[in-house]
Amino acid sequence: MENGSDIEAIHSGGAPTSEPPTIGSVFQNVSAPPRIVQEKIYVSCSAEINPSTTETLIALLCQQINMRIQEVYLLLSTPGGNVMNGLNLFNILRSFPVKLTTHNVGNVDSIGNAIFLAGQERYACPHSTFMFHGIGFDIPGQIRLEEKLLRERLQSVLADQNRIGSIIGERTRLKNRQIKNLFREARTKDADCARSREAKIPPGAPIFSLVFQR
Repeated sequence: MENGSDIEAIHSGGAPTSEPPTIGSVFQNVSAPPRIVQEKIYVSCSAEINPSTTETLIALLCQQINMRIQEVYLLLSTPGGNVMNGLNLFNILRSFPVKLTTHNVGNVDSIGNAIFLAGQERYACPHSTFMFHGIGFDIPGQIRLEEKLLRERLQSVLADQNRIGSIIGERTRLKNRQIKNLFREARTKDADCARSREAKIPPGAPIFSLVFQR
């Protein structure tokens, strides 16, 4: 650590004063060392999209952004998960005042595609895949399904598909007909549908790996 300007002499000569100098007066002319600003970080996230994983990633990025980073490089692989949490993460990532690069390093499935599309720059490793399918819901145990409940569930499914579809439409060149087809049956696409590039992290670059209990 480099020192700032030399501490000025407490006395210029003659008899010492009756009161010793305070700490503040001794160090008031010492310049503070420059704050090192890390411009770019790499974050590895391989997990299901749920409340825990989403909030952990958001908390990490908020902490780093408060430390004045300029760019986030997100290495992403996810089987998908909760639609609500995925859409929340997409909107938060888009709101951050940093450049975001997303890189598919394995599988990006389901709602994970919306998160991937949050990146201003997006890449995919040569052997990575993207999987799209329609929105659904699980029925726990024995539950009675009547018309009212079925209609409500259907409206919820269609609303989620419309929200995800609008993100895909805004962030890609896919036409509306192509987007609708993505929800009608499970479709897996390889890295040819994105900019293919191997993930390479420069030596010495700060890397954060998010680890979750399975």
